[in-house]
Amino acid sequence: MYNPNDHQALNADLKLPWLIVGMMLVTLLIYLVICFTLGTELQEPLPEITRIKIRTALYIIAIVTFPMTNLIRHIQLKLNQTMPLTQTNYRAEAKKRYLLTIIVSMASVESIGVFGFLLFMFGDGVNNLIIFTVLSALGMFLYRPKLDEYSYIVELLATKTHE
Repeated sequence: MYNPNDHQALNADLKLPWLIVGMMLVTLLIYLVICFTLGTELQEPLPEITRIKIRTALYIIAIVTFPMTNLIRHIQLKLNQTMPLTQTNYRAEAKKRYLLTIIVSMASVESIGVFGFLLFMFGDGVNNLIIFTVLSALGMFLYRPKLDEYSYIVELLATKTHE
């Protein structure tokens, strides 16, 4: 039976989602290291007007990415709680579902960091690289694995198995 005070076991279930977040943060750091160490050698500058158009489009996409990620995450969390169980182990099911939610959220906000890397490679300055990287890291903070979300999913799935 599910024990709501079983925080250690729930935290242990969140190790893989936190590993995903850590890998995404390391990827952002790798982008920065590449740009600051090899940046000018790797840049393929585009004409200024083309860079401005690309930069504008990527800023618009980044701005839209945050509410879309929030909406997708909200839908996934509701589905995690309400979809029928596909296996008898509700805890494993909750773990699998929540991991997918984290992967989708992190991939979405990681793309914002990639935008900064691309702009830098197209000849843009360091300022846009930093802005997009910070926005991506902010998104990773906002959509990080949360114990209360996960425990609620486990709790609801546990009650489904005992109905």
